[in-house]
Amino acid sequence: MVWTSCSRYQKLLKSSDYNLKYKKAKEYVDKKDYVRALPLYEELITVFRGTARMEDCLFYFAYCNYGIEDYVLASYHFKNFYKTFPKSDKAEEAMYLNAYCYYLDSPKFSLDQSSTVDAINEFQLFVTMFPLSTRIPEVNEIIDKLRLKLQTKAFENAKLYFHMAEYKAAVTSFGTMIREFPESKYREEAQFLMLKAQYLLAKNSIVERQKERYEEAIKFYYTFVDSYGGSKWLREAESIFENCRRSVKTKA
Repeated sequence: MVWTSCSRYQKLLKSSDYNLKYKKAKEYVDKKDYVRALPLYEELITVFRGTARMEDCLFYFAYCNYGIEDYVLASYHFKNFYKTFPKSDKAEEAMYLNAYCYYLDSPKFSLDQSSTVDAINEFQLFVTMFPLSTRIPEVNEIIDKLRLKLQTKAFENAKLYFHMAEYKAAVTSFGTMIREFPESKYREEAQFLMLKAQYLLAKNSIVERQKERYEEAIKFYYTFVDSYGGSKWLREAESIFENCRRSVKTKA
């Protein structure tokens, strides 16, 4: 039975009956048999170029790539479909799936986040192009998830500098993270660790640089307590502040 099915499929591939291929390709898509549908649509795109069938062929070719989880190729072809058929009733779905492919290709936060940034950009483009889409709530939720991943990466990278005693780099990284993600759930801890990193930077600096760096840590302390007066890190922050203040006095 399997052999017969394969034999029929091989005959279909070799056939010059493009109407049959067009019909069978869609049947394969409906059955989620994207592996068999893909080479058919790849051929049919050339055969039906300039005809009414080209639209379906181009869309389902992209969809087959999506179905076999080749998200890089799928996103490219979905966007190409939109550029070719911007008035199509499948245009919205194509642009959504283009962005969604980037989302699916986005790795865990510890890896390179180029796909995550691309996904955010493509979803934001989708919102601009289709502001009345019923998918907007879902898109906004996905964007929030992607931004959280970027926040987590930025925060963990800064913490890594801190734990490696690269305090200057840690201060810079925490500051960048706070500016780029002002509403981040990591903001409180980031501000505290930036204060602590600045204090340790000052403490481990050459004598000529210590006073100005302790003074900078004092500024970070005031910023922290103004925002998080009830923080669980408040007692440690106050201890750091007192140490900084004493150090500045001795170097006055």
